[in-house]
Amino acid sequence: MILFRYLLLALLSISLLACGPVKDFTDQISEAIVGQDPIDPPVPLKEIKAKLNPKILWSAKLEGDASFEFYPGIIGDEAYAASSDGSLAKFDLKSGKAIWKINTGEKLSGGVGVGVNEITVGTSTGLLVAYDLSGKLLWKTRLSSQILSAPTIHEGLVIVRTSDNLIHGVNVKDGLKKWTFSRVGPPLSLRSSVGVVASDGVIYAGFPGGKLAAIREDNGSLLWEITVAQPKGVTEIERASDVTSSPVIDGLNIYTVAYQGKIAAVDRVNARTLWSRDISSYTGIHIDGARIYVSHTGGAIYSLALESGKTYWRQGDLLNRKLTTPLGMGDYVAVGDLEGYIHILDKETGTFLGRIQLDEEPVMRRLVEFETGKFLAQTRNGALYAIAIQ
Repeated sequence: MILFRYLLLALLSISLLACGPVKDFTDQISEAIVGQDPIDPPVPLKEIKAKLNPKILWSAKLEGDASFEFYPGIIGDEAYAASSDGSLAKFDLKSGKAIWKINTGEKLSGGVGVGVNEITVGTSTGLLVAYDLSGKLLWKTRLSSQILSAPTIHEGLVIVRTSDNLIHGVNVKDGLKKWTFSRVGPPLSLRSSVGVVASDGVIYAGFPGGKLAAIREDNGSLLWEITVAQPKGVTEIERASDVTSSPVIDGLNIYTVAYQGKIAAVDRVNARTLWSRDISSYTGIHIDGARIYVSHTGGAIYSLALESGKTYWRQGDLLNRKLTTPLGMGDYVAVGDLEGYIHILDKETGTFLGRIQLDEEPVMRRLVEFETGKFLAQTRNGALYAIAIQ
């Protein structure tokens, strides 16, 4: 496996240098996966016969660095975006005009969580911060550790995952913590910006060791937990099989994928695995209609049948390019890479239809659709782009 050799080098380096705690070990492995210099260079892009010409509708600049993952949140006709220097801004989706921009005074470490009347962000010191839609501070709450993912706002709760793999339920009105969910995990796990999803009074979250858990939203108690990817191998690195991306709900089923593991469909009612495939992904999956799109850890893109996991097509011309989660949009699939390119693929065949380079920085893992054929992408230098498929 491409990344395995890189991870093995990280392990050997740590062993030789006797780098103490497990936390440092985890950070080293994380850098091996999401760092800027892959041991296997990205394959050069092949020339394509473009049938579409993606266009940048507008762009905006927020300062940032490569330490954390950010992506915007949308409420109505406005987008909310943040960056690691503490910037938080509201943009008009049609024009790209900044409606307001503030500096939170904090080092932010995760994307924007959006509700009906409020937005939330997390910091590298474990602060959960809420603002109203005009940028007025509502409250701050201290949680157990660094917040790496966008909070989820649902049914009066802000549901937040911290880097110690605890999940907190916080009252959206006043910031008071209602409950905390914890579980015992393996000694080694990957640092990631994995979040949670909520539906029908239940929160779903993936965990290290290939686990998927369902948690009661009202009190944070465990409803069920299953193993969707069994760790394999001898060393702890070989056995790392963490769910590093948010699950996706579709009707009565939930879909999840693990790094060095499987993609699986699970019945939400009885916690029964409906099907699974040996596909590894760090960035996650997207569902559009009856298809699942997933970026393999090595750089291939898969289109799978929602009901069975059967492969419709595999696009293998973007190997080692650290792809984002694919975004399915009707007839097209969009995916970003580490050199700032957005690739547009045909939904039916996986062939390339068009391509555009936003800048030279990696595209953050999640693209956000806001109209048919239009979506937002954020890059690691803090730039935000609105793109249209034409």
